[in-house]
Amino acid sequence: MATIFAANESTIQIDGEAVEGVRSIDYRFAQIRQNVYALGSAERVAMISGAQAVEAVLRVASTSRKLNEIGDTQFQLTAQLKHGDTKMNVTFDECYLQSKSFQMGVGEHGEATYGFTAARVREEVA
Repeated sequence: MATIFAANESTIQIDGEAVEGVRSIDYRFAQIRQNVYALGSAERVAMISGAQAVEAVLRVASTSRKLNEIGDTQFQLTAQLKHGDTKMNVTFDECYLQSKSFQMGVGEHGEATYGFTAARVREEVA
């Protein structure tokens, strides 16, 4: 059965300070993998793991004062994903802001998009 998290119950914090107006968070973890083959065999016998990368995007209604002030400083982002009694903490360590954009359409509110990278992401089911 799938684990469901609700956006209106979940929270995002940067360096312990709550981020208001979060619309969404998307993240991607990727790791380079290399196959190892035995001499004279076409079947893989092992796997070597290499470099890892974590990229994420946070969308906020209007803007985030905290993220606008971060500049080139390192930060930690923590997301507590919840639905009822189901919880999962997702922690992004050693983050750096890489991009920032803002858009606003006719009849809508503004939305800022913040792209960042992290040294690692940790997921802990609570």
